[in-house]
Amino acid sequence: MPAPDRTAAVVIPARLGSRRFPRKILARQTGKYLIQHVWERVVDCPGISKVVIATDSEEILDACAGFGAEAQMTSAEHRSGTDRVAEVAENLSEEIIINVQGDEPYISHTDIETLLGLFEGQGEGAGEQPGTVMATLGAGRSDLEGFKDPNIVKAVVSVDGKALYFSRSPVPQAPAGEAGEGVEWVQHIGVYAYTREFLLHFSRLEPTALERRERLEQLRALDNGYTIRIGKAAGEHMGIDTEEEYTRFVEEERRRSEDIAVSNEP
Repeated sequence: MPAPDRTAAVVIPARLGSRRFPRKILARQTGKYLIQHVWERVVDCPGISKVVIATDSEEILDACAGFGAEAQMTSAEHRSGTDRVAEVAENLSEEIIINVQGDEPYISHTDIETLLGLFEGQGEGAGEQPGTVMATLGAGRSDLEGFKDPNIVKAVVSVDGKALYFSRSPVPQAPAGEAGEGVEWVQHIGVYAYTREFLLHFSRLEPTALERRERLEQLRALDNGYTIRIGKAAGEHMGIDTEEEYTRFVEEERRRSEDIAVSNEP
């Protein structure tokens, strides 16, 4: 949890347009919208004083009203979800803003608290981290399939937990003769935390050549000399980018509901 004098808000960017899975934010095979699952995971998280869904869709705005979430209409001209989050942050007083994507229903309280700890030095054995302006999460993996998948972003992390690079390519390159299973790598989890001041500054920076080449906006921060701290995620997770991934999520939710029902039987 953050120190009492540091406040934090979660902003969830949500738009209907999606290249690989159109309208996924409003997918509802579980009986709840996908965006509702995400909102429910963060709305009662310790240390979070406000949760806002940022959208450019009246349809999403109406859906959010239906399950009681605070939502705000934002410009349809934004280049990214980060820009959408920054528009909402303009009118927030919280000092730390956490950007949780609207398609990441596996986000946990532990993940949020880990991010906040990177600003406050709350982790076990950690000291104060002065100057932290941006943080994100990573999860260790060793499977070859994910390592080679360009849709899964890889992070290269320094020994003291700072991001050195992010890529869709298999990085760091596996040593010769070790190109099979068991190569250790870090999956980047696309949840971000920023100081409010830095977020507003970051959203005004022009995209860089590396950012455009990799299609990864966090490289804009590294390109401009800023440090990104990386915490350990509670699991691999997270984002749902395809209908197949959503189907697996629906099946997991169904099994979880059945387990809860069984455990509540007299």
